[in-house]
Amino acid sequence: QVQLVESGGGLVQPGGSLRLSCAASGSIFNINTMGWYRQAPGKEREFVASSSSAGTTTYADSVKGRFTISRDNAKTTMYLQMNGLKPEDTAVYYCRYATYANVYWGQGTQVTVSS
Repeated sequence: QVQLVESGGGLVQPGGSLRLSCAASGSIFNINTMGWYRQAPGKEREFVASSSSAGTTTYADSVKGRFTISRDNAKTTMYLQMNGLKPEDTAVYYCRYATYANVYWGQGTQVTVSS
């Protein structure tokens, strides 16, 4: 089992910044991919960004150039630096941890972009 704990959400004005964190613990497998997804009210959950244990990062077109995903040296904590936030970025952000065999999700953290 892998446990994921997210933090860093909140209310921010348009154009502002937030940094999300996701700490993984438990049965960590060396080869894995961690990522961020989000779900806005009335919409399906969508991919935001991911980072593999090999160092590959991927972003949704909607956040390229504004969001940056990173991981600590132990690769058990993942971050999402969000700059230039827009009202359409408002959603619950979920951390995802995946290996070849399993997928785990965090509980989600609310991000609200509003003036």
